[in-house]
Amino acid sequence: MSDFTDHLTPDHIAMIERQPVFFVATAAADGRINLSPKGLADTFVVLSPNRVAYLDLAGSGNETHAHLSVAQTDKGRITVMMCNFQQPALILRIYGKGKPVLPADPGWDELAAHFALLPGTRQIFDIAVESVQTSCGWGVPVMTLEKERETMVKWHVQKDPEDWVKLAQSRTRSIDGLPTRPTDRFFSGE
Repeated sequence: MSDFTDHLTPDHIAMIERQPVFFVATAAADGRINLSPKGLADTFVVLSPNRVAYLDLAGSGNETHAHLSVAQTDKGRITVMMCNFQQPALILRIYGKGKPVLPADPGWDELAAHFALLPGTRQIFDIAVESVQTSCGWGVPVMTLEKERETMVKWHVQKDPEDWVKLAQSRTRSIDGLPTRPTDRFFSGE
């Protein structure tokens, strides 16, 4: 029912490329466990069998960044889960170590080249894959994607770039008071 590998296989990668949504879980030593749904086309990429990344837009919080940043002594534990809502039933979990990469950080240009930067782009999470687990997914419903929501991108497009940067820079703490590093760059998506 459950299989583990230490890397992503071609079958795993093919399944990942078909998914319109994924889930990200992180936790600091103390405080809440964060579990976030993520979507938007082409915001998750497989860089190699042992490395993945995803583009993160500014939203209501920055918990993943906070958890991965304070956890650098623990190397930023992160789990990404994909559910195949079509056939065949399958759940795929990527266990790894992640780090946030902001536009001013070394490595940004190399990572950003793999994405079409969207309005509101805040950071890219770079994840070293340690293990991959697949399981049956028989309890996950079969569903179809009606369409992506356009609300987040539209909201960022209408923001004045200076106001957006001020807002991003004002969010320097997680829900549990952990520090974050805000971006100082606004991406218009052009």
